[in-house]
Amino acid sequence: MKVPFNWIKDYVDINVDAKELGDILTLTGSQLEEVEIQGDSIKNVVVCYIEQIEKHPDADRLNVCQVDIGTEKIQIVTAATNMKEGDKVPVALHKSILADGTEIKKGKMRGVVSNGMFCSEEELGIAGDEPVHGLMILPEDAPIGMDIKEYLKLNKAILDFDITSNRPDCLSMVGMARETAAAFRTTYKMPNLNFEVKSSKNINDELKVTIKSDLCRRYMARGVKNVKIVPSPSWMQERLLEAGVRPINNIVDITNFVMLEIGEPMHAFDKRQLTTEEIVVDRAKDGEKFTTLDEIERELDSSFLCIKDGDKTVALAGIMGGLNSEIKEDTTEVVFECANFDGTNIRVNSKVLGLRTESSSRFEKDIDPNLAQIALDRACALICELGSGEVMEGTIDEYPSVKEISHMTVSASWINKFLGTDITKAEMKSALDSLDLNTEINGDNLEITVPTFRVDIGIREDIAEEVARIYGYDKIPTTVFDVTPMRENKHKNDILREVVIDALIASGLNQSISYSFVSPKVFDKIKVAEDSELRDVIKIKNPLGEDFSVMRTSTLPSIMESLGRNYSRNNEYAKLFEIGKVYVKSEEENKLPNEKNILTIGMYGKVDFLDLKGVVENVLDRLGITKAKFVRESENPTFHPGKTAGIQLRGKSAGIFGEIHPDVQDEYGLDVPSYVAELNLDLLYEASNVKREYAPIPKFPAATRDIAILVDDSILVGDIEECMLRAGGSIVEKIALFDIYKGSQIPEGKKSIAYAIVYRDAKKSLTDNDVNKVHDKILKSLENKVGAQLR
Repeated sequence: MKVPFNWIKDYVDINVDAKELGDILTLTGSQLEEVEIQGDSIKNVVVCYIEQIEKHPDADRLNVCQVDIGTEKIQIVTAATNMKEGDKVPVALHKSILADGTEIKKGKMRGVVSNGMFCSEEELGIAGDEPVHGLMILPEDAPIGMDIKEYLKLNKAILDFDITSNRPDCLSMVGMARETAAAFRTTYKMPNLNFEVKSSKNINDELKVTIKSDLCRRYMARGVKNVKIVPSPSWMQERLLEAGVRPINNIVDITNFVMLEIGEPMHAFDKRQLTTEEIVVDRAKDGEKFTTLDEIERELDSSFLCIKDGDKTVALAGIMGGLNSEIKEDTTEVVFECANFDGTNIRVNSKVLGLRTESSSRFEKDIDPNLAQIALDRACALICELGSGEVMEGTIDEYPSVKEISHMTVSASWINKFLGTDITKAEMKSALDSLDLNTEINGDNLEITVPTFRVDIGIREDIAEEVARIYGYDKIPTTVFDVTPMRENKHKNDILREVVIDALIASGLNQSISYSFVSPKVFDKIKVAEDSELRDVIKIKNPLGEDFSVMRTSTLPSIMESLGRNYSRNNEYAKLFEIGKVYVKSEEENKLPNEKNILTIGMYGKVDFLDLKGVVENVLDRLGITKAKFVRESENPTFHPGKTAGIQLRGKSAGIFGEIHPDVQDEYGLDVPSYVAELNLDLLYEASNVKREYAPIPKFPAATRDIAILVDDSILVGDIEECMLRAGGSIVEKIALFDIYKGSQIPEGKKSIAYAIVYRDAKKSLTDNDVNKVHDKILKSLENKVGAQLR
């Protein structure tokens, strides 16, 4: 929100510059985005007097103007049409710079010399959000030749604050003045709210208001007779321009001024257009057409709240008024509207229309309904001050549910404990009182009256925050938390879970999340047998639908859904993992199910079985699991019978991984091979050993022997390695597979496997005789156990 520095000074007496004020308010919680010196970039733009206007000799749409700039007379060629002889306008001279940084130089337009350019509010950066049509016409008393920045008083500071959604009370000059006064521990003053009723007519005799929707919390109205539509005074126009709002006329400017000053949006209706003498606050009709003040016809539906003249809509509640009731030059009677609407409805509908206004941006934050009375009084006071009309007797006030002030009691010692401070009760009271949170001290307790405009205060922590920010965050001492280190506080499995996630991400996988409740049809898709225990599921009593009616007993359908979805989006590859739970029925009736932690891995695209196996081995390695055994798995109907393996830990099945069966892939729309693993994390955690111990560098050298053996094609590599380790005993340090070969030189049904075996004794240097004895023992064991032949 743009906050003119001089406007704030109208309400609170401070002796600092704009930047210092911004820094101080930032320390108290008001986030300053920037301090902007309005018009700072404008150079060499002055007030000029138009003496003569003639048509361009070679261009129908151009005019040639002779103008006086005080020191000399120059010629300007322009396409503008809203000026006339005798007008005073801003002119950018040769080598001038406009607000947006554009440089203006003299030149020729269709052969005629132009020594500069006339300017509109837009070129001067003071147009606000409203569209600009034509040049800026200055008052008759504007001094010729005066620098435009000096005349329009553009060399003024504007503080731009980012107001959070929970502080709508700060979306006003009075609200920011309150914050300023609190920061400086001084007082602020409210604007004049006193007015004189000059018309004997009572608005209640001429107008009735009916609220037909709970989206309207309050609706107030007052009438003004004998209205004179004239430009608003220069001081009001100056304030509006500084805040980014374009002046229009005295009545409209009053409503905008009050909105910026008090924080309560207002609207003014031309009383002539309210022909039924009844304002109805109700929802729009579906398909209803309505033209707003910006001259755009909009189609509404029943979600929109409207202000109606009987059945005719005259305004979109909280967003924008209608073209059919706007203030015109001949308006003589005005109805001021001040209301309060549901913030969520305003936010949603302004977004639907693509129409976010100063009004809607305030209402959408649920401003205080009690501001309506203050704003209406302020508007009437300005009517009297400017002599713009005669305020009528009476006020219409429909307020179905009055919002009352609230009271809180908070312990001062608790606040100090919570903040880690030693602030006295008197200092706390002073800080809270400065924010209009009137406080009484009762023993250790602070008894606080919370005004209705502080919608963000509801719990004792909110009070502690108010004390802290006014006392000064910079004064609060730094303290060290008296807690145990986080990793010691964590459960062992939580730490292991992080280890697993790190290993998977390092392997190039992305984490996915899916629902724990699935459709009973998923078991058919993964080809689970009818009598499988996986189909014995827990049913949800109040499911969202059949697709979410049971708790899953397998995570395979979830990962396949994710792979299928990625493939349908034309992703060339996907590498995913999920850590979730499956739910197994308890053997005891009416007992909660057993929850198992499951790691699921899924991938497709430029990968094969060995890529998946490598990821699984990475996980096992990071968990410190060294005795996992891979076994052939051919009975699981979800997987390809020849490209699947199981994992065994301590004699228990810890999971399965491999290529998905083509029939299952078809169920999920996958036309490429996909590879999936489902691992029991609880068993992996149980077998893990992430503790790392120091191992000294070996003192004695190693000896390496390579062997190549011929075995049946059905023999598993894992069985061969297990045989070698058992036969080799303690001096076998490492076994590395480096070749598997099947070809023309190998008999049918056989394969050649080559290993490098590293021998080392930690206590002595091995001789050839020592190594040969063990090596021969390994060869004999391979011959007897797996039928191996040495090549």
